[in-house]
Amino acid sequence: MSFQKAADLLRLAELATARYAGVSLTDIEEEFGIDRRTAQRMTKALEQMFPNCTTQIDDERRKFWKLRADHARLMLAQGIRDSELAALELAIRRAEREGAVTDVRALSGLRDRLLSAMPGPHARRAEADAEAMLEAHGFASRPGPQVQVAGNIMGAIAESLKGPHVLSIVYAGGRDPDRERRLEPHGLLLGTRRYLVAREAGGDGRMQHYRLDRITAARIEADSFARDPAFDLGTHAARAFGSYHTDAEYGEVIWRFSPTAAHTAREFLFHPSQVMTEEPDGGLTIRFTASGHLEMAWHLYMWGDAVEVLAPVALREMVARHRRGDFPALP
Repeated sequence: MSFQKAADLLRLAELATARYAGVSLTDIEEEFGIDRRTAQRMTKALEQMFPNCTTQIDDERRKFWKLRADHARLMLAQGIRDSELAALELAIRRAEREGAVTDVRALSGLRDRLLSAMPGPHARRAEADAEAMLEAHGFASRPGPQVQVAGNIMGAIAESLKGPHVLSIVYAGGRDPDRERRLEPHGLLLGTRRYLVAREAGGDGRMQHYRLDRITAARIEADSFARDPAFDLGTHAARAFGSYHTDAEYGEVIWRFSPTAAHTAREFLFHPSQVMTEEPDGGLTIRFTASGHLEMAWHLYMWGDAVEVLAPVALREMVARHRRGDFPALP
């Protein structure tokens, strides 16, 4: 089956699920701009690919093909197309500009339900694809300072991750900056600083981090490798507040936000493991487990004196002299 035919079949399955009575041959002809014989072949393929597809004939002797809702969940699990999610985002922005509050609320709810029905990795990829599409159309931008990474290096890293293929790099951040390293990439950490997570080919299997802006050369090798099946990038990333990891700092973190800052703090996801506790005076306490005190300090500075570090002591001492109360706004 060609790609286009497969895409058309998935679209037909969507229609057969979304429409209460199902789809008829006439509906298929109009939707895809095809003749009756081609529409009949599509219904045959639908019945073969979806064994639970049902048919019914109405009072006018028209035949309809229908899929149950559980097939809709299956199709959602396959992912929302980036163009579809981008179209929703564009519609939401147009409604916002026109002051159509009800439409904004309805479209935003539809987008959120679609994403919530998808597995986590698929939803994150769909959101990322939609953001890229909005950027390309000039509806989104990424303000603020960014570390520059050469396009050819990012391209080599992306291809090696897709393979997966061994990646040879020259790394200026190591003790031996001229040595070429053969790596087995397992993912990227995209924070204030961006890191490649990889283990050395033929090494001890330990995952290490390589700052992308310090990779001066990268080359994809012909040989592939087997990814570590026990490695999960999300679990690995959660060991840090940002993108910097260190076992020496890993431990419980407790921040207390003042009553004036609590409302804003509730809107943040500081860390995937965070637990929020409402305080009697209206304040908010956040607890999570991670490392990376320096990146925590950078973030805490934006809150001025509206946040207090209760633990760990090392972080508390790091920010003690930099808390200030003259910022005109919260993050």
